[in-house]
Order: sequence, then structure tokens, then C-alpha cells
Amino acid sequence: MNKDYFAVIMAGGIGSRFWPVSTREFPKQFHDMLGTGQTLLQKTFSRLNKIIPSENIYILTNESYLEITLKQLPGISEKQVVLEPAMRNTAPCILLSALKIRKKNPNALMLVAPSDHWIENEDAFARDIQACFDAAQRENILLTLGIEPTFPNTGYGYIESDKNDDSEIKKVKQFREKPDYETAKQFLADGNFLWNAGIFIWSVQGIVSAFERHLTAMSSLFSKGIPVLNTSEEKQFIEENYSEAENISIDFGILEKADNVFMKRATFDWNDLGTWGALHDKLKKDESGNSVVNAETILKNSKNNMVFTDSKKLVVLDGVEDYIIVDKEEVLLLFPKRKEQEIKELLKEVSIKFGKKYL
Repeated sequence: MNKDYFAVIMAGGIGSRFWPVSTREFPKQFHDMLGTGQTLLQKTFSRLNKIIPSENIYILTNESYLEITLKQLPGISEKQVVLEPAMRNTAPCILLSALKIRKKNPNALMLVAPSDHWIENEDAFARDIQACFDAAQRENILLTLGIEPTFPNTGYGYIESDKNDDSEIKKVKQFREKPDYETAKQFLADGNFLWNAGIFIWSVQGIVSAFERHLTAMSSLFSKGIPVLNTSEEKQFIEENYSEAENISIDFGILEKADNVFMKRATFDWNDLGTWGALHDKLKKDESGNSVVNAETILKNSKNNMVFTDSKKLVVLDGVEDYIIVDKEEVLLLFPKRKEQEIKELLKEVSIKFGKKYL
């Protein structure tokens, strides 16, 4: 296994559209959402561990999730968990990780990946990552994996490339924000637009240089801490300075400005598992299209439902169609699948009426 290969798993999100299973105290990446016996974080770690040494995989998360991260990944040390004292989007935490890795290994190549993606063909994933590592080693380029769109999704950003470029690794023409439905349909018709999965590969020197050029203030702020990174004094530096960093994503801060951004079309099936409906799409279904995680069921005249319980509870449905049914401790959710994007808004109502009790 190549000792120059490193990975950073982004595991700080709350996953509010997966409420009531995903909560602020226990977000979705720490749950076995697929009923496989592994949490999403554990699956992501094992997927990356096929090509990256376990000691070179860092987990980027909120400081309140340190204990649960170490419990779920007993093979890593506390030094591999990079804790954010404040939520500042993806750019600051990626820069901090890159500086830490560069100090440890100046020749490092670095992958950044979310902790909650569903990827079926892990061998194809490994081949794609290897091709990107090879490209990033050859030249100073910032790479992203693009996903072949299967429908005009308005919830994802898109990556546009040159129609006439048939290279395996091709230059990104521009990043496009989440489109409306008609624009998304046009993107698919054009054929040179891919979904932005938020999976990135680059050399640590390459990404640090990009920050120096495009996010100068953030680069200066974090560079002051280089002498104490990977030492016992690092924690204090982060606590005193991290919240001063600009709240900005890696996409806005770096990738949309840099002129050396390239992409590879992914060869694996992918889903970002952002909603209950997305989970339903990827799970096995019975002959009526119902997906079930954990529950024992008797389902009559019921179809296309997503059923999730946190124990082997018996669930009986009759005449229920296209619903999300979730049973978790003190909360029972029955919600139309077509309104799944409204679950995030529903949490505001729950908060107003009950405070943090169910959040």
C-alpha cells in the first residue's frame, strides 16, 4: 500500500433530512442506514482502506463526535480525528487537514470524501481513485470525480467539461450551481455535464498552493499554526483561530477560481444518500416496491414505502403507499415520500413546539 496516499473523510454533518434517525447528537453517518451491519462511516473507511493505509486516513468531524468516531473506528488513533470547534463549511477544514498531512509527508497525495455516500462497485471506485492519484502525481492538478447523471436532478451541482474532449482526465470548463428542472434537462441532453459528488484528489502541495493564491487570508491564518500542527499544542491553536476562518466551501473558495481543475467520469454507481427517498432507491425492495431496514413486517396493499425501525419491531401496514415510516425511540414519523425535502423544515416546527427534546 502506498505510504504517500492519504484520505480525509468529512464526517461533521447533521443529515437533518434523515430525522428522526439522524439527530444533532447522533448524525446519520454513525448509523447503519443500509442495514448491512456497518455504519456509513465504517463503510466509507473500509472502502478507502483498500487503497490507503489505515494510519493515513483522517476523520474530519465536530468535536462533540470524537468519542463515537473512535468507538466506531477502533483501528485509528485520536491523532487521526481532526476536530472542528466551529462549523465553517468545507474550505477551512480541508486546508487544516492538508497542512497537517503535508507536515507529516510533503509528497502526500490526498483524497477528500464525504462519509455518507453509497457506492456499490468498490473495485471500480478503487480503480478510479488510483487513476486520479496517478494523474495528481504526474502534474499539479486539482481533480474531482463526476457522476453520470441518471435523471435531471435539481438537488446536485453539475460539472461542465468540453464536449470535444474525450480524454479520461479532462479539464473542467465550469462548475454549475443546482439548476432548475428545465436547465437540468438541458444539461442531460448536452451530454457533457456530470453530477458533482464532492470527491476530490490532489497533492497536498497543490491544494495548499491553491489556498495561498485564492484564499489568501485563510492561508495566512492557518499557516501561523504550522509549527504546532501534529503536536500537543495544535488543539489550542485551532480553538483560538479556527472560528476566525471564512465560512466558505471548497467549491466556491478554490475550485471555481482555479485554472488547473480536472475531472474524471466515475465508473461506479453512486448516491449521496441525502434523503429517505434516496435510501429507498438503493435498498432491496419487495415485489410491491417496499424497502425495509431492521423491522419485521406484514405489508398488505402497500407499495413503494420506506420502512425503518431502530429495533426488530413488527410493523403492520395496510393500504399505505409512497410513505416514509420511521420508528426511533420517542419519535414515530409517517411522512409522504413526495414531501421528503420538507423534513428539514419540519424540524423547525418540532423545535418551536418542543425545544431540543426530539432533535
